[in-house]
Formats: sequence, C-alpha cells, structure tokens
Amino acid sequence: MEPIDIGLVVSGGMFVLVVLGMRVAFAAGMAGLVGLVWIFWAKFGYEPDKFIKALTVSVKIAGQVPHSKISHQALSLIPTFILIGYLAYYAGLTKALFEAAKRWVGWLPGGMAVATVFATAGFAAVSGASVATSAVFARIAIPEMLKVGYDKRFAAGVVAAGGTLASLIPPSAILVIYAIIVEQDVGKLLLAGFVPGAVSAVIYGALIVGLALVIPNFGPPVGGFTWRERFASLPPAAPIAFVVFIIIFFIYNPFGGDAWGTPTEGGALGAFVVFLMAVYKGMRWSQLKDSLLESAKLAVMIFTIIWGVLIYVRFLGFAQLPDAFAEWIAGLHQPPMLTLVLILLAYAVLGMFMDAIGMLLLTLPVVYPAVMALNGGEMVSAADSAFGMSGPMCAIWFGILVVKMAEFCLITPPIGLNCFVVAGVRDDLTVQDVFVGVTPFFIADAITIATLVAFPSIVLWLPSLAS
Repeated sequence: MEPIDIGLVVSGGMFVLVVLGMRVAFAAGMAGLVGLVWIFWAKFGYEPDKFIKALTVSVKIAGQVPHSKISHQALSLIPTFILIGYLAYYAGLTKALFEAAKRWVGWLPGGMAVATVFATAGFAAVSGASVATSAVFARIAIPEMLKVGYDKRFAAGVVAAGGTLASLIPPSAILVIYAIIVEQDVGKLLLAGFVPGAVSAVIYGALIVGLALVIPNFGPPVGGFTWRERFASLPPAAPIAFVVFIIIFFIYNPFGGDAWGTPTEGGALGAFVVFLMAVYKGMRWSQLKDSLLESAKLAVMIFTIIWGVLIYVRFLGFAQLPDAFAEWIAGLHQPPMLTLVLILLAYAVLGMFMDAIGMLLLTLPVVYPAVMALNGGEMVSAADSAFGMSGPMCAIWFGILVVKMAEFCLITPPIGLNCFVVAGVRDDLTVQDVFVGVTPFFIADAITIATLVAFPSIVLWLPSLAS
C-alpha cells in the first residue's frame, strides 16, 4: 500500500473516531502514531522483526515534534489573551461595556439585543476566548433582555452568537493558532481581524433591528437616557479602548517606524494593565485565583489539542497527502472561486461534528496548501494570481475566512460549544432552547462570509498598512 493510501485510510479512521465522540486531541494523536508506525513498517517490507524498529522511530517522532512546535514563542500569546478576558470580567469592564452600549443604542428596535452584540464585540477586543465571552454575558445580558420582554431563547441566541466575535476580533487565540500552523505573521493576522470583526457585529445588529421591525413585540426599544447619561457611561468603558491601543502599538506602530515590541509582549502588557485595573476595582484573591485557574484550564485544553494534532500533521507529511490534495485542487477544471466556496461549505458541514480549534488544526495542513496552489502558489504576485492578491495576502484572507467559519461552528448543532456554555450558565435554558435562538444568526454569518469573499479589501486593508 502506498503512503497516500495509508494516509487516506488512517484519516478516515480518525474522523470516524471523532464522530463517535472521541476527543480530537486523542483521536488525532492516536491516528498519527498508528499512521507513522504503518508507514515505517511498510518501508521495512512488513517484516515481523522490523515492527519494533518502526514503532521506536514513530514514538520518537511523536514525542519530539509536539515539543518543538509547542515551545514556539508565538503560542505564549494564547494564555495571556485568555487571561485578559477573565481579568477584565473581574475589573467590571463587562458591565461597563454593556451599560454604555445600552445607553447609546438601546433606542433602536431590538435595542437591548443590539447593545448585547456591541458589548460582546467590545469585550472580544480584550478577550481571546469565545467561551469566556459567552459565559460572562449570559450572566449580565440575558437577565436584562428578559426584563424588557425578550423571548428567552432569542436572548440566549444573541449571547451565544455575540460570543463568537472573540474568535475574529483580536486578541484571538484561533488566529494565533492559524498563524502558527501555516507559518504566517501573527501580527498581520491579528490586525486583519479587526475590520471583519466589526463588520460581523454590524451585520448581527442589522439582523436584530430587521427582526424587531418585522415581528410585533419582538424587542422593545429602551429609551429615556439623556445625552449627559450617555457620555457619562463612556469613561468606565474607556479602559477597553486603552488595552486595545496598547496591543495594537505592539503589533503595528500607527505613527510609523518599528513596532514597540512583539505581539507576545503586547499581550503580556495588556494582561498586566487589566490586572492593575481589576486590583483597583477591588478584585479579591479568590477571584484572581479563579481567573488564573480558568485561564490555565482553557489554555491546557487548547495546547493538548495542538499536541495531538501535530502528531497527525507529521504523519500527513510522510503520507504526502497535503501535496497530493493541493495538486488535485489546482487541477480541477472549474473557476477557483467556486472551489473556494465549496471548501468553505465543507467547513460548515464539518463544524457540525467537531469543535472549531480541532477542525482547523486537522484540516489546515491539507486545505491550506491546496488554497495557496489554487491562487498560484506561496510567492505568486497579485497580477498573476487567481484571486487578485499576492501569496502572503491570500494566506491572510483565507485565514480570516476560515476563522469566520470556525465562529459559525461555535453555534451550529449538535456540538456548538457556545450554546452549551450559555445553557450551562442559565438554569432556565436547555441546549435546544439556545440552538433555536441562534438560528437567525446563521443568515447573518452567511452574509458576512459572502461579503468577505466578494470584498477582500475589508480583510486586507489594515495588514497592507503594516507591510
């Protein structure tokens, strides 16, 4: 059996294990190790006395590769970004954001839900974790929406969908993971997420306003705030803008010249600033301990997935599956844009059965080279490319598209993680209630994806300034 055939068989077995409920980290690690042993034993002619040698070589690879990748400096961004979110909650920034959004946009039809979306977008700018964003606003925003008469299912759906914005708006853990896997500039990818994240939030808000205008008593506006009260709500929420300003300066210096530091240093400084704010607001030792423990748990979960998947990725390299898939994609006799759309649709289906991070880690080693080949290669110029952009810019554009698809997967049944988190926080809600509530946001996400595909400049404008 040829290495490519082994790769297909083992990959098929791994996806079966995932669908049956095995954790992605363990399914990928097991598949990668079995595949490595199979390939090396095949090279030795399946001789019985060579099996131990094949196993020994495979175990060494399985042990060395994850360590070399996990020790990558850029991955240190992940725990700091997650910690920023948890500390911001204890600093009272979430309540301040929600109150400011309520006073400024509450007068709109469906105003309280629109305020929730904009508040989650603001919190996403200091939180790298969608799960944390959804959990925090399930406690803050849902009770407020229920008070003014929202259906509890839709209120839960707003929070679950709004929480996904943390995957796209920097600091984003998923964007960092994408950058590491495809070996692209972390700073430019983080910059690229700002405008698409804002566009996604606006489309969510427009959807809510449209529903409120069409459906009677859907979401009553919340008025009665004077201009003085509106402006008074801004200073308590201003620290969010300050932290974002710090992180941007360490990624890209808008005044020209070199950046002040690396993204890792920016994330660490951002976490320190939010920590000082939380202490000033009266954070207690128990709250600090909870922040550190929750950040550690989430970071360990992400790193465990990365560790297992990297074994599988190394196996794919020996099986030569990525190169074969890239050649096949590039050789299709159909418009490249149609192929890209089909790839994105495949992500939508796959996301129904896998978590977002695991899905990206498992597919990118195969799909990314194919998309780059479709555009004309890693080093292609914009003039000679299929999508009208250079190789590095195509990598950034595709990264934002695929992370947006990962956002979509966070709210799709049956394993939309944000929906489970919201239901877990609220005793009066079931997971089925939340899935019903997020259904309208599928339309909004489809519109956002179509907009980013049709107008790549939305994604590439900020990164092009940092070039």
